[in-house]
Amino acid sequence: MTTIRDATPSDADDVYRLLTGFVTSYRPGRAVFDDVTFPRIIEAASDGSAEFLVAEQDACVIGYLLALRVPTLFAGGAVLELLELTVAEPLRGRGTGTALIRAAQARAREAKDVEVTVPTRRAADFYRALGFRETAVHLKWSTA
Repeated sequence: MTTIRDATPSDADDVYRLLTGFVTSYRPGRAVFDDVTFPRIIEAASDGSAEFLVAEQDACVIGYLLALRVPTLFAGGAVLELLELTVAEPLRGRGTGTALIRAAQARAREAKDVEVTVPTRRAADFYRALGFRETAVHLKWSTA
């Protein structure tokens, strides 16, 4: 059975393992992850400005979701923007990603967020099947 729960500092190794299998455009450095990004995200989740959830099965973290809560003027409230979702490759297609999304949607309702958004290019069909619809084109500018 899979359990969805808040990520904790003790999940760092499992999340990093999943992260390195997820990213395609970046190479996350372990030192920066441990010293900067992971602690900041744990803190953001604890103060309500992020949702950082893990899926756990048999005491092992098999997936995670990271979404940031962004106050907006245009939407008349906060938007929960889903930035990262991954499940261990051998376990994909068994409902874990869906469970993580549904948990984030429930949290968005509780927080009275206006909407949940997700920029994606690889998983649009997955999100459409969960009721998301395309509303914009996502562009980026890199400082590097």
